[in-house]
Amino acid sequence: MLKEVNYNQYADKAIEVLSKGAFLTTAADGEVNTMTIAWGSIGFIWAKPVFMVMVRPSRHTYNLIEKSGEFTVSIPLKDMQQALAICGTKSGRDMDKFAAAGLTTLAGQKLATPVIANCGLHFECKIVYKQAMTDENLDSEINAKKYSTGDYHTLYFGEIVATYIEE
Repeated sequence: MLKEVNYNQYADKAIEVLSKGAFLTTAADGEVNTMTIAWGSIGFIWAKPVFMVMVRPSRHTYNLIEKSGEFTVSIPLKDMQQALAICGTKSGRDMDKFAAAGLTTLAGQKLATPVIANCGLHFECKIVYKQAMTDENLDSEINAKKYSTGDYHTLYFGEIVATYIEE
């Protein structure tokens, strides 16, 4: 059973788990893809609850999120490290990551993009702002450590339109 909760009710737990891995899912043109993320933030901007995620243009998810304008973040509240490892190292261009990782989806409650079943905590987000990163605005130490190949992220700020837990 799904129970709707306030976006910030589990924010501390979501950020704690996010640093170990969560699923970013998006869908477009009949294709659903998920990837592992470990960076992001939950906040309140423009009088809206917002989840900010980062996707590199080199990732398969990038084209889908650009087309769909929405995404979901599923925070695993139990051990899903094997599935996170597969979704963080394999590309949806080359394989069915859902089958390989043993993942299933649940329909989104307010958006067309599904969530990852049996994760525990879910955020549905509609993109309200996006910005491609550039090196001139980035701390030089971070740039050297995280972007030595020049494969910068695009930041997606998604208004959180639904937050719920699986009970």
